[in-house]
Amino acid sequence: MAWNEPGNGGKDRDPWGNDGKHQGPPDLDKVIRNLSGKLGGLLGGRGSGSGGGGIGSFGVTVALVIALAVWVVSGFYTIGEAQRGVVLRFGKFYQTVEPGLSWKATFIDRVYPVDVETVRSLPASGFMLTRDENLVRVEMDVQYRVIEPRDYLFNVTNADDSLHQALDSALRYVVGHSTMDDVLTVGRERVRQETRELLQQIIEPYQLGLMILDLNFLPARPPEEVKDAFDDAIAAQEDEQRFIREAEAYAREIEPKARGQAQRLLQEAEAYKQQVALRAEGEVARFRELLPQFEQQPELTRERIYLETMEEIYSKVNKVVVDTPDGNNSLMYLPLDKLMAEQSRREAQVDPNVITSDYSNSNVPSGQDSGQLRPGSDRTSIRPTSGRN
Repeated sequence: MAWNEPGNGGKDRDPWGNDGKHQGPPDLDKVIRNLSGKLGGLLGGRGSGSGGGGIGSFGVTVALVIALAVWVVSGFYTIGEAQRGVVLRFGKFYQTVEPGLSWKATFIDRVYPVDVETVRSLPASGFMLTRDENLVRVEMDVQYRVIEPRDYLFNVTNADDSLHQALDSALRYVVGHSTMDDVLTVGRERVRQETRELLQQIIEPYQLGLMILDLNFLPARPPEEVKDAFDDAIAAQEDEQRFIREAEAYAREIEPKARGQAQRLLQEAEAYKQQVALRAEGEVARFRELLPQFEQQPELTRERIYLETMEEIYSKVNKVVVDTPDGNNSLMYLPLDKLMAEQSRREAQVDPNVITSDYSNSNVPSGQDSGQLRPGSDRTSIRPTSGRN
């Protein structure tokens, strides 16, 4: 039954607690006073009385001061040396905080510290198909660092995961456009460079706030079924490179020597040329000086030139002394050329601590024929046995 439906025995009451005789709205001042009294009793310890309102107001003030102090103290925070703080105010980017002690409005601001100094590493690996339809297992490790904390946190859902997916996509694209030999052997550096360039192009539009530092291309492995054959191929290519380096080193060693020898021969030839030219000029000058004397005394000058020429010739050849006895045959007494060669050889082999033959020959008895040659003596006396004295 509704509250104002008649027939309730005169006891109907409205929602504000009035009886049926006095219908109308409640007294708002009375309601507010009742609520204030109840609240003051809860805070000040008294429900009513002349001093209850003052004690309740003081308690509320103290509680508010304590709450404010706690709120202020709770706002202090510290950002590490290797970090940067991203501050959000009511969920919207507000500022980036440098390392050190800072303050934020609790329940209003939120701070996200981001490490911007640590070098992070992210691996990517898997079996990939090459251009020549071979299957290889490729492993690559990317090293990166955060440079823009705001972009790193809010431009994408997860910057690290986005970088991993971009690296996997770039690596598969480059490996798919390379041969198996390039991936396993000689083309590894090219694959690494192309993967880095492509990865940089992929992540640039997303503005991940990351900087790629380096890509490490770990050794790729062929399938186990053909691993031995590829090991032999790699060893052969390494031997080829080693032989090439050895040949280049040998060439670098020989070429300077050959150039030096060629330069030396050229200089010797030039010196010989100058020597012959100067000698010819000297001979011409000498003959020009002899010309007046030859014109005055031709026979004497001719004889003199002949003797000088013979003297020069005989000074350069070995000489043998012979004696011509009565008869037509020539008798060679001493082969002086062989004796002189033998004497030179003995002098070269003589021990300085042994008495030489000169001392021995000085003690030869006087009765010995003085006409015979004494080896080791400074002079050689030849006395003919017959013929001329």
